[in-house]
Amino acid sequence: MKKRSLPAAARRADPARTGNAPPAKTRENRRGSVAAAAGRERTPAEAGHGTCPAWRRQRRERLAEARTESRRELAARWPLLPREALPQEDFSVQVAPRGYVEPLVEELGARVITVRGRLVLAHGQAAAAWAQNVWTAPRWLDAPSIGQAVRQLTALQRNWRGHALPESGHQRRQALMEAALPHVASRPLTFGAPAPAAPLGAFALWDHDLLLASPDTTSPFADGEMTFVENRDEPPGRAYLKLWETFTLDGVQPQPGELCVDLGAAPGGWTWVLARLGARVFSLDKAELAPLVGCMPNVNHCLGSGFGLTPEQVGRIDWLFSDMICYPARLLQVVRQWIAARACAHAVCTLKFQAGTDHAVSREFAAIPGGQLRHLSCNKHELTFIWHEAAAQRQRA
Repeated sequence: MKKRSLPAAARRADPARTGNAPPAKTRENRRGSVAAAAGRERTPAEAGHGTCPAWRRQRRERLAEARTESRRELAARWPLLPREALPQEDFSVQVAPRGYVEPLVEELGARVITVRGRLVLAHGQAAAAWAQNVWTAPRWLDAPSIGQAVRQLTALQRNWRGHALPESGHQRRQALMEAALPHVASRPLTFGAPAPAAPLGAFALWDHDLLLASPDTTSPFADGEMTFVENRDEPPGRAYLKLWETFTLDGVQPQPGELCVDLGAAPGGWTWVLARLGARVFSLDKAELAPLVGCMPNVNHCLGSGFGLTPEQVGRIDWLFSDMICYPARLLQVVRQWIAARACAHAVCTLKFQAGTDHAVSREFAAIPGGQLRHLSCNKHELTFIWHEAAAQRQRA
């Protein structure tokens, strides 16, 4: 059947069919038009070299400069040790969170042997709260060739992830080693799925022909950094990721029908997580919750200070939560009050530090029977305190 064509007049009236259609008014076109009308060259943002606001780019640049300066200071304070001075036994490698090497070094104190990048070599095996991951069985391996390095690593175990040391200058060589090792999948975790059960070893190319490797680490995630398939539509902000990570690592979470108190809840990221789990949530804050969270049927929000609520007013609850901004010393008083009154079975709280890190208060939190302190992947200058009444009873027994 012969294909019918439009009349010539119709084709002339339809520029898209003739190829003479004007360019679409995209954001890029509009930027160029504004610059042309002003008689000037386009700025980097108008040219498409960055879509984020100028203040955010400047903040990122300042943070990058601060990290570079911090690396220089650490390198000056902790010069590279000669090989004969490197520790051989009874030491661990504590991996600092990105941008928070100093709090880890301060916490470890006299245990520190040397520091390189985010790796802090320390006497003993005890994990520091500020350590994102701990290599518990470190050893030094000669690596005269990439093939020999790979053979030595696979003889210890199958699963390995490398830790990059920009200070060493051998990133390319280490990348070739990691590419020759068996592949280890690294995908964002869906909340509710268990953390990987297989052990994950860690290694770093300390020098051109010297590996620091540990087949055993405290985290099943590379550098202890957990990522999730995020929900960008419902929860307000990203604070909800703290609870997702806590529940995934701890293996204990609120069950449907359990009563949770969320102090300083607004805008409601933590309340959203708890309500989605089916728990009954009583949230307290001077501000309102985000509308999507506040209208959830199992959420009861009250306007007021998180410090004004006492165990006597509420009675026995299942979970106590707090992600409110306050001095850690004041939060310690609240936590001790609820635990002493035996008013809760579990507690999860965020210690938010101000200019400096209050290690004295951190030690007091860590000394509470049944409690533990850890730095989560999504924590900034913060630590997360997790407490279980059953664990406290076992320790006292």
